[in-house]
Amino acid sequence: MEGNNKNLKLTVTDFASSTCSNDPNTLLSPGRVPDFKPLALRAPTHNSMDLEDLFVGPRDMNHHSKWPFFLRIHGSVVPKMILPLFFVACWATLFTCISKFVHELVFDSVLLTITGFVVGLALSFRSSTAYERYSEGRKYWAQLMVTGRSLARMIWIHTKERKDEGEEQTKADVLAKLTALNLINAFAVALKHRLRFEPAIDYPDLQPLIGNLHTLAGEADQTKLKPKKVSSWKATGEYLGVTFAHSNPRKVIKRSRENLGNLPLEILNYLGAYLEEICTNGQLTLPIHQSNSMNSLVQLADILTGTERVLNTPVPIAYSISISQITWVYILVLPFQLYSKLGWMTIFGTMLAAYIILGLAAIGYEIENPFGVDVNDLPLDAFCRELASDIDVLTSMPVPTTNDFVAAAQNKVLYPLSMSDYEAWNDRSLPEIRAALRAKATTAATSMEFERAKAQSESTTETFGAQPSATEKETETKDKHGIAADAV
Repeated sequence: MEGNNKNLKLTVTDFASSTCSNDPNTLLSPGRVPDFKPLALRAPTHNSMDLEDLFVGPRDMNHHSKWPFFLRIHGSVVPKMILPLFFVACWATLFTCISKFVHELVFDSVLLTITGFVVGLALSFRSSTAYERYSEGRKYWAQLMVTGRSLARMIWIHTKERKDEGEEQTKADVLAKLTALNLINAFAVALKHRLRFEPAIDYPDLQPLIGNLHTLAGEADQTKLKPKKVSSWKATGEYLGVTFAHSNPRKVIKRSRENLGNLPLEILNYLGAYLEEICTNGQLTLPIHQSNSMNSLVQLADILTGTERVLNTPVPIAYSISISQITWVYILVLPFQLYSKLGWMTIFGTMLAAYIILGLAAIGYEIENPFGVDVNDLPLDAFCRELASDIDVLTSMPVPTTNDFVAAAQNKVLYPLSMSDYEAWNDRSLPEIRAALRAKATTAATSMEFERAKAQSESTTETFGAQPSATEKETETKDKHGIAADAV
């Protein structure tokens, strides 16, 4: 056994050394590096202390922070509020100085109540619509995970390998199934890039999966599909929420003079062709399996359309403009209504109100598009890695047969009533098995109750002396139902 382990270790090492090429043109996905660690356990690539990590996401859901929420910067909208709050502070200071040394400017506080009510309604609408889009995007990706896992299981488990036609044919069927499973993973990765307006195909996590496909995006000039490098000044402006620094995310697509197609849809075409072949050549024979496979393909197309709908149907621009105008009018007139009661504290009061109002507005703006790379956007990269990891787990073992797990020695078929294995119960008569099942349904010896009774028995023994043990009570129960102790 030890020798087999050494050989296996040597084989894995050889494979790793042959896969990890020093060629800079070798494409390796960040989540698919051949380190032979489960993808779900792989350390995130952005887990560093760079300043950029405070602004760029999505947030690592596996990371646990012990800082209280009110002290956290990563994930907050504070960086995007620095410049607006600085402007509000200057405005409030200017107004307070004029009112103090030149002429007092005061409005009736009734205006504060009226405008505050309107601003509250506007921000509530903004936040609710933005989170609705965020939640809807998450539901579509959850549906993608369910559909991808189901279709992968249908292909790997229920698609027959034609072993009667020889080893070469069996090997060809296995490789064909693996290719189809890679297409499921490729669909998720391609959808992620499409939702982020990334039309190229030579991304490290995508190109190895679809390099064998003929697609419109693959025929385009990849050098023209890459965005230009952003200068440090422009990147700083984006982090601070300066609207003039934000570029059009569709710029690369608009500049392209070639038809880039719809890569996720093209992947579904190849996947549909594979399903059509296995249904016609006898590998997928049961009608229910054929129907479920085709339905999964339809569901993937629905997910593609649904996510595109969320992406391309933002809040109407009239609402966004009106809410922004109402919010800023309220903030700018706020010092006129606070000075008579707060004096110099008007500056602090105005900044505090602006922080609350602008913060809620900034959150709504950030989560309006849940598919981007902001800190609070959906972790699409993690979803893709999780789906790829699940497919790897599915294919890690050959297709099991019933005897592999039913007749196994470790199969405790009547646990927790009995610890006997499959062979022991197979040697008994059917009436004995029926009687044991009856006892299992009526006795209190379930796993949790058995442990609770055992713990209570030990506690009682320490206090009052020896008492009937949980095992003895279990035996009495079995005898009461007509089952001999040695039969269980």
